[in-house]
Amino acid sequence: NVLLVMTDDVGFAASSTFGGPIPTPNLDRLAANGLRYNRFHTTAMCSPTRAALLTGRNHHAVGSGIVTDLAAGYPGYSGVLPKSAATVAEVLKQNGYNTAMFGKHHNVQVGATSAAGPFDQWPSGMGFEYFYGFVGGDANQWQPNLFRNTTQIYPFEGKPGWNLVTGMADDAIDYMTRMHQIQPGKPVFIKYAPGATHAPHHPTREWVDKISKMKLFDEGWNKVRERIFENQKR
Repeated sequence: NVLLVMTDDVGFAASSTFGGPIPTPNLDRLAANGLRYNRFHTTAMCSPTRAALLTGRNHHAVGSGIVTDLAAGYPGYSGVLPKSAATVAEVLKQNGYNTAMFGKHHNVQVGATSAAGPFDQWPSGMGFEYFYGFVGGDANQWQPNLFRNTTQIYPFEGKPGWNLVTGMADDAIDYMTRMHQIQPGKPVFIKYAPGATHAPHHPTREWVDKISKMKLFDEGWNKVRERIFENQKR
């Protein structure tokens, strides 16, 4: 089973796993029992990074030289992933995996982001058999423009306090449970891309209180920066 997690706008220096001030104990545990990569290239933009990660190719080679909303009629900037570049989900699906995506998918051209389609650039057109999330650059975490596959859903209605971060996790766990119950020997590939660390920032009160009590930044940015830098060198 493969779980690929991608978080938006989270700098290399954010998590405790790489010397940052934000405690991420589960990532720390995974890193302690696995491999930690600290030399890498990023496009520093959303859609291009996602396109490169999904296809394993340079973002210009798959029409994603800029965020999809700003697509233009120049080579490498169409905002459309070509059929010649199969995604990792498509490859794994054809090799016996269940495939699913949860969360943000910012690789759909603006004119195709509604329930009217077309859906060839949606996760369902890129090798993912199941999708629970939103298309576009950002989403309200309390009342998101949310889809299950290509059908718009409203799980937050009548549920004050419902939040997409928790909703995503619940749906992903439910999906994995169902797949393993039905066919335990079939592996699962999941791309999990929460949009909560991208604006608009809508954390639940539980997390606001929890992080506030830690007083992680009370020393001021300059002191925090120095501590992060020393941690990273270690």
